[in-house]
Amino acid sequence: MADPLRGELVTLRVAGERDVAALLAIVSEPVVAQRWGEHDEERVREDLIGDDACFAIVADGEVVGWIGADEEDDPDYRHVGIDLFLTARLHSRGLGRDAIRALVRHYADRGHHRFTIDPAADNEPAIRAYTAVGFKPVGRMRAYERAPDGSWHDGLLMDLLIDELVE
Repeated sequence: MADPLRGELVTLRVAGERDVAALLAIVSEPVVAQRWGEHDEERVREDLIGDDACFAIVADGEVVGWIGADEEDDPDYRHVGIDLFLTARLHSRGLGRDAIRALVRHYADRGHHRFTIDPAADNEPAIRAYTAVGFKPVGRMRAYERAPDGSWHDGLLMDLLIDELVE
């Protein structure tokens, strides 16, 4: 198993079977499920664990969220897409920002210079957090993602160049 990635507040470790129950509990919290949809153990195993780009976010020895990377290795389009969620009780405490910084530094060490993230356009707390790390809005993607209720909502494409990372 890969060495954990360390931030100032969190540690990112490759998510595995031992994390299924904690991740299911977090992704099932109403404020998280509103963005991530319904999950059961099978979907957690399928979507959130099982490869080296899926990380449990750990703070004070407890799994408090998940962060994942989608690495594009084509040399002409090299970048990393990021997605994450945190337990609602720890929102606005800097843990997500710290997790993003740790992940960005890791992929920068692997030669990546550009990072993207695509929150729902109405997810103002997430947009504020990503902006605080250095992400900039690139454009609005209309009817981009289906919500758990079946409706479509807009997404905000944001990107970060490695020299713009706010530490």
